[in-house]
Amino acid sequence: MNKNVSAEQSPAEQTKQEAFLPLLGRYIKLKLRLLGKEMWRCRISYLFIAPFCILFTLFYLVPVCTSVGLSFTYFNVLEEPRFVGWQNYINLFFADEVFLIAVKNTFLFAVITGPVGYFLALFIAWMINDIKNPKIRAVMTLIFYAPTISGQAYIVWKYIFSSDIYGLANGWLMKLGVIYEAKLWFQDTTYIMPILIIVVLWMSMGTGFLSFIAGLQNVDRSLYEAGYMDGVKNRFQELWYITLPSMKEQLMFGAVMTITSSFSIHDQLAALAGFPSVSYAAHTVVSHLIDYGTIRFEMGYASAIATLLFIVMVLCNKLIQSVLRKVGR
Repeated sequence: MNKNVSAEQSPAEQTKQEAFLPLLGRYIKLKLRLLGKEMWRCRISYLFIAPFCILFTLFYLVPVCTSVGLSFTYFNVLEEPRFVGWQNYINLFFADEVFLIAVKNTFLFAVITGPVGYFLALFIAWMINDIKNPKIRAVMTLIFYAPTISGQAYIVWKYIFSSDIYGLANGWLMKLGVIYEAKLWFQDTTYIMPILIIVVLWMSMGTGFLSFIAGLQNVDRSLYEAGYMDGVKNRFQELWYITLPSMKEQLMFGAVMTITSSFSIHDQLAALAGFPSVSYAAHTVVSHLIDYGTIRFEMGYASAIATLLFIVMVLCNKLIQSVLRKVGR
């Protein structure tokens, strides 16, 4: 009896709730009215940003929200979506062994190629920035950026690690007496992951690399003189206390691009190791997403995979932002 009485709301609580709802409604109307006045006052500015906002809403925000909604349904494209609740997420973690393999491979790629590629791009950009001759600096930048802008340049690694005696790796290793028969590089799970990590690192000099070059060239030179007067003694102190704090925007942009690329690896892996790869050795979360989304057409299940990947990438971006705020401190 006492439980039933405590579970029900008292008249005073019901009165407070009834009084709160109209106040909330008036508060929302007031905020909308103020927002409308502000938009009308700055209507020229809003007019200029309207094309981007419309395109962002239609092609980014709406698809993301739609994907999150479809992740709670069974949808095979031919029939109307059927609500299944958390069933897709439960199946991902407790009934889909391939997904767990894909998660392990994805995090392995992200942990190795992400930080290593990021710091490698920053270090090479720092070294190139010290070249005094602008023509040589431009040529060196082009050399390191070429694999990224060359489209499917990673196909050359298919020839290097060809599984017959005509592959460069097999040919040279047999010529040197290291091996006596051709290795099946992309058919052996022992070699697939190390080779693909090398390929991804080779292609890691992307847009973030160019942003590092731009950031380094735009650092105010007077800061270095002031730094040496304040006690900066070597190049690494100069880098930590002056250079990096002066290019935090470029560092953040490079980090976001690196995280996005490291978690969305698929095309290079599928071209080199096949799709699906041997024993799913090169199967990533994006590979799993493409499998269910474009081959099996289980769009609800694919949307659940995409939603989880989106959440992980957002959390990693937040973590990187908190780390980069400590640069120079």
